[in-house]
Amino acid sequence: MNQPAPIKYTKKDFTSSKDVKWCPGCGDYAILATVQKTMADLGRPKEKQVVVSGIGCSSRFPVYMDTHGFHTIHGRAPTVATGLRVARPDLDVWMVTGDGDGLSIGGNHLMHAVRRNVEMVVLLFNNRIYGLTKGQYSPTSEQNKVTKSTPYGSVDAPLNPLLFALAAGATFVARTWDTNPRHMDAVFKAARQHKGLSLVEIWQNCVIFNDGAFDNVVDREVKEERLVELEEGKPIVFGKDKSKCLVLDGLDVVVRDTALTDPAKILVHNPRSQSPTLAMALAQLSFPDAPTPMGILRQVERPTYDGDVNEQAAQVLKDRGPGNMDKLLRGSASWKIETDEVFEDAWKPFVSKKK
Repeated sequence: MNQPAPIKYTKKDFTSSKDVKWCPGCGDYAILATVQKTMADLGRPKEKQVVVSGIGCSSRFPVYMDTHGFHTIHGRAPTVATGLRVARPDLDVWMVTGDGDGLSIGGNHLMHAVRRNVEMVVLLFNNRIYGLTKGQYSPTSEQNKVTKSTPYGSVDAPLNPLLFALAAGATFVARTWDTNPRHMDAVFKAARQHKGLSLVEIWQNCVIFNDGAFDNVVDREVKEERLVELEEGKPIVFGKDKSKCLVLDGLDVVVRDTALTDPAKILVHNPRSQSPTLAMALAQLSFPDAPTPMGILRQVERPTYDGDVNEQAAQVLKDRGPGNMDKLLRGSASWKIETDEVFEDAWKPFVSKKK
């Protein structure tokens, strides 16, 4: 019997009819278009896709996707996404959040989703500012950042999203940026095909409240010297004519002149190392002290929370049989109150007598 030919999807198949209402020039437009293209290329039907978001500019994402979607409350997208993935393991879950939604009010929820290794893709839009609420500093804002909420400059040390994820035990950690659709597409596809939680930090420009936040690294005039694209199995080199490289100096990753360095000592990128040590070292590199890494820092396999929960439930069902809700409600742990007297007695000390 002939099998039906696979359906060929296009970006338009995943585009909703709603008008996109981000500010003109916002980096979110490029991310949205790339995610729609990525889903089409992966060939999974839109009925199998769910986009879950919290609150913020980025969290309007589900409205603009012609897929299933949940626009949840501030910081709680990871909990909804976790429950969804456990209940419907047949669905592909994409969680969209921002540096404020995901790392401030939602930091605790995101941390536990990461450590549990729930199978989903987390797209963390990082613009280093609160855009929706008009320009307050965020957990990733640099020190001395002057904003409406820090008029004399922020004294907070910024949170590093990649280091946060790695410290929580993430099995897939990557970074990309909004002005490079090719790079975003490759990272998004790898993230979706990973079995486990994939956290992707996306540098995203906010043209209104933090315009040019990443230009000193990703601008085409300077990125060759200040950014390094990580490629599995390849030496980590960068700069004009690949004139610079990264090597280990004790426990530190440092920059060296490629021509003056023994090729055997140049770091070769291995995101599949079971130890997160080098991935954590790379996550802490940033311009001007070193090049800022882009790409997949870590990609390893371990059991997923949703897989283990469903496997455990299946085993309990096999061992003990289906449950009985009526028996549970009427069992030895329940009781019936025959009279109101116990409540009346309890309230007597607090009720004044009528005069």
